[in-house]
Amino acid sequence: MSADLAKTPIPSATLMLLRDSARGLEVFMVKRHHQIDFASGALVFPGGKLAKGDSDPAVRGHCDGADGLDEEALALRVCAVREGFEESGILLARPAGCPVLAGGETASAAAPWRSKLDKGECGIAEFAATLNVRPALDQLVPFARWITPTFMPKRFDTHFFLALAPYGQLGRHDGSETVDSIWVTVEEALSATDRWTIIFPTKMNLLKLGRAKTVEAAFAMAQAQPVVLVEPVVIEKDGKSYLRLPPEAGYDVVEEPLESVRG
Repeated sequence: MSADLAKTPIPSATLMLLRDSARGLEVFMVKRHHQIDFASGALVFPGGKLAKGDSDPAVRGHCDGADGLDEEALALRVCAVREGFEESGILLARPAGCPVLAGGETASAAAPWRSKLDKGECGIAEFAATLNVRPALDQLVPFARWITPTFMPKRFDTHFFLALAPYGQLGRHDGSETVDSIWVTVEEALSATDRWTIIFPTKMNLLKLGRAKTVEAAFAMAQAQPVVLVEPVVIEKDGKSYLRLPPEAGYDVVEEPLESVRG
């Protein structure tokens, strides 16, 4: 495999699960295992790369909200729901024939499938058919899209989606790829630097999310602003190297010293 092909960005999806609380808007985050080769030990949103089963033609017939999506858009949303379930235990799906999202009882019954999906022992179509549930792709709101810079050894083309966490589902890390989990406000996530590391894309999207004070406001913000592709580039200024973001992407920070960026 050529070096260029090896560094082709890997299609990925990230799920930013939200809820309102007495402390304000909260997002579910997980701490990655220190032995994971990407963002090890960092606090991140549940997510990961596209799996073969996410693109299975049979998936479309098992999902709510698949109409109007092309194959790529469908697979990315399926990936977000699947990765969210694998890493948080929160199942963004409806029992077949039910208009309401699955609660804690359904998610608990589905829990043994987290490992099967993660290991590729089954795909989301088999999972949905066996448990008689329908992934709720209609609950996902596109929020951002980031491509890892070219100088990084591993590159991802990551689509970020917002979703309201289903009532009655609290979430818990998987204990393998992720070793801790927490519902946290943006301020708490960014301030507790003694407890965890926040990598640059996560930090930027937390700051952007922090403009909203409620789930409703976060959805409205995301729906009002088109997703602009962010692929940071390195620039030199005043003898220092900076990562530069496209201003039209809507982030408050456009340039970040390269030395302060981790992951």
